[in-house]
Amino acid sequence: MTTKMIDKLALITLKDGKVAMVRSHNKTLFYAPGGKREAGETDEQALCREIDEELTVTLIPDTISFYGDFTGQADGKQDGTQVRIRCFQAEFTGELKPAAEIAELAWLDSSDLPRCSLVAALIIKDLCARKLIN
Repeated sequence: MTTKMIDKLALITLKDGKVAMVRSHNKTLFYAPGGKREAGETDEQALCREIDEELTVTLIPDTISFYGDFTGQADGKQDGTQVRIRCFQAEFTGELKPAAEIAELAWLDSSDLPRCSLVAALIIKDLCARKLIN
């Protein structure tokens, strides 16, 4: 069996001991906001574009820093389909609000793991282990 790998980028935004997670229309689980890069885009360019589309904020390129890679079973995909999410942190201008395919933005912590996709849960567990969220 060949493993299919979906490569994505995501933004980790922290506030008051919680992390911003999003849910798409017609989905039940939350995941880290971001998406796939388009041909020729750098990680930073793709992240800026996706976050602008999904959350209507403009990332400040000089503040983008790599946080970590997380890999796990992709939500809603065939077994064996893995998603690798390269997570970044960044400052931004504007106010976070759901747009495009995003139905809901929520601030989550370790008590919300059942509401998260597998990889979002891994990210939350890592943030907790680093004492960045509750």
